[in-house]
Amino acid sequence: MNTLPKIALGAWAWGNDGTFGGSLTADMLRPIFDAGMAHGLNLWDTAYAYGMGTSEKVLASFLKGLPRESYLVSDKFTPQCANGNPTAMADMIEMQLKLMDLDRFDIYWIHNVWGAPHWTEEVAKYFEGRENAPMIGVSNHNLAEIRQADEILRAHGLRLSAVQNHYSLINRSSEDSGILKYCRENDIVFFSYMVLEQGALSGKYDTQHPMPAGSDRAAVYNPVLDKLETLNASMKKMADKYGVAVAQIPVAWAITKGTLPIIGVTKVSHVEDAAKAAEITLTAEEVRELEALADTLHIHAVRMWEKEMK
Repeated sequence: MNTLPKIALGAWAWGNDGTFGGSLTADMLRPIFDAGMAHGLNLWDTAYAYGMGTSEKVLASFLKGLPRESYLVSDKFTPQCANGNPTAMADMIEMQLKLMDLDRFDIYWIHNVWGAPHWTEEVAKYFEGRENAPMIGVSNHNLAEIRQADEILRAHGLRLSAVQNHYSLINRSSEDSGILKYCRENDIVFFSYMVLEQGALSGKYDTQHPMPAGSDRAAVYNPVLDKLETLNASMKKMADKYGVAVAQIPVAWAITKGTLPIIGVTKVSHVEDAAKAAEITLTAEEVRELEALADTLHIHAVRMWEKEMK
């Protein structure tokens, strides 16, 4: 297993599922991929559910011909996409490997808790005893479900190596519930996704400049832009101190907290921002200041596909 970079780059919007509005072509995405590789951000997070294979196909076209050791692929089994057969887990994995023209994944996830722990048992059976078994992770699981997944995997000679949950300055439920502590104590990498809240914590949007109407994120964040303005203004002062953009502060915060952020990238500037954020280490006082302010805003940032991590 290659060493993980400080940040993973997320290709969920590459599936053109409407999350970000508009559509992104392979020609538009290629420079983004090239920038990531050039900056050493070579861990790519995708899933079949992102456009029913569209994200995987686009990413695969960029990986074609590159040395296998030069990149890392994080892919997922999404229970809702299973074919209903007893061999659904094997069918999904082998279909994804073929679709991406890979012989292995570096990280493989159970995408959510639908049908768990059955699917964790199935992924354990599939990879048990295999030399090229990936890191196995679970996403959108609470602490009890994470413990259960680890127990299931260990019964098959494997272990839980990664957890991926929504985690940001305005959604720290994975910390409050003890998940981050459990991960630290058990050598599990915690991947934080949506640390920028789909751009809401980037400083780009405010009450005068709302998110484009029609996208899912606009419906969620535009109604609370007045509160987000307050947090973004504080982060702007911190960003000025470090000579970076606002968007780099939430990412630096997530890294400073010991997590590995997954940053959705739809522009080259997103990659460049991520690379700069990886070089920043916030002080303990700065972390406390940001969290204290975020807590006073009482923004509900749990999305439709997830739950409170209690």
